[in-house]
Amino acid sequence: MEALEQFTSQLSSFAWGLPLLLLLIGGGLYLLIRIRFLPFRYLGHAIAVLRGRYDDENDEGDISHFQALTTALSATVGMGNIAGVAVAIALGGPGAVFWMWVSAVIGMSTKFFTATLAVLFRGKDSSGKVQGGPMYFIEEGLGKRWKPMAIFFSIAGLVGALPVFNVNQLKQALNDIVIKPAGWYSGLTSDIVIGIILAIITAIVILGGISRISKTAERLVPAMVVLYFIMVLIILGVNVEAVPHYLGLIFSDAFSASFYEGDAFLGGMVGGLILLGIKRGAFSNEAGIGTAPMAHGAAKTKEPVREGLVAMLGPAIDTLIICTLTALAILVTGVWQSTDDNGVSLTASAFENSIPYVGKYALMVCIAVFSISSLFSYSYYGTKCMSYLFGTKYQHWYNYVYITSILVGATTSLSMMINLIDAFFAFMAVPTMTATLLLAPRVIREAKSYFSRMKASKN
Repeated sequence: MEALEQFTSQLSSFAWGLPLLLLLIGGGLYLLIRIRFLPFRYLGHAIAVLRGRYDDENDEGDISHFQALTTALSATVGMGNIAGVAVAIALGGPGAVFWMWVSAVIGMSTKFFTATLAVLFRGKDSSGKVQGGPMYFIEEGLGKRWKPMAIFFSIAGLVGALPVFNVNQLKQALNDIVIKPAGWYSGLTSDIVIGIILAIITAIVILGGISRISKTAERLVPAMVVLYFIMVLIILGVNVEAVPHYLGLIFSDAFSASFYEGDAFLGGMVGGLILLGIKRGAFSNEAGIGTAPMAHGAAKTKEPVREGLVAMLGPAIDTLIICTLTALAILVTGVWQSTDDNGVSLTASAFENSIPYVGKYALMVCIAVFSISSLFSYSYYGTKCMSYLFGTKYQHWYNYVYITSILVGATTSLSMMINLIDAFFAFMAVPTMTATLLLAPRVIREAKSYFSRMKASKN
């Protein structure tokens, strides 16, 4: 197990090197500049599309714009927002939050491009059903000779979609907040019981396919975001005098890395802090990774740009709002300096600090909903990859592997789970971003055409 942990650590470090940083952030900046911030001028229109103003039941696809976004968000608004942010602050201090913000703004542009491509170049699976996602826009947009890159993405997606990190952190939260204080903890036995219960809940939903997943996400995601928002507002209200100080510290520490405890990158600690923030931001909002386009590619629409605009809202909700709330809760309560906790335990300490007795249990409810909803969406991504590689008649086998992996996540260490998923997210990002950059001119033409038609219809 020790050798396996070391291997996954080295694999993650290799995957998240300078080339990937340049591809994700440099590529995202290039896309932002190439389109001249055009989608950002239509945020109001994006919200109108999300609310169903342009929905047409006769359009090709399986789910509505709103269901597509909530399905994608149910995967991204998960433990990355609670545990991932805590890991970033524990290792990097307040400055890590700033670089998560940077990754989110760039990620909004990347999500616009990838989701637009997912609808623009939809392909057909072996059953003849229309599908969207990086593997399809690589093959349909770039041509058959690029199929090896689509296959590489799908293979990486089979591992990257496994729920081991979310399950690991949900298990840790249940143990720390409920089971151990009640005196029920019995080591590995408790972890296995948690894993079995989660596997049963997940199986009930995911075996119903994208329709059941999207309908479940449609109900859970808005409720969990509102509940979490209220809880953090209470914490900020209790510690209101500390909020301005820490908001300032997020900006100043981003360029001094005073609290960063990791390895240097590009010759300095600030470089290491930037990499940490970008990595945790990417894990949180998944922009450029290629998961969300698989959900957005299933949206009912004949206008690819509309789905791109809806997808663009994802990183704003996920990282700019929810991750910032988590970060401020951890910072203003001081637990990031007063305890040795990491991951979800650190966030739980912040809630317990400001809302005694009730706080950690309310957080437990949020964590449970965040994590379990993520389990549903990731299974869909994995089955899409399986279907592309081996055909639709074999895709259901992935669900059985997926459900079994829940038990693995419940009984292994946090560091190994983070490193494993980080590495395969990186492998997924390479083909996704490469294809997106190559196909960017097509998206720009499509966007200019759509917005000019939209203006003409108003005149």
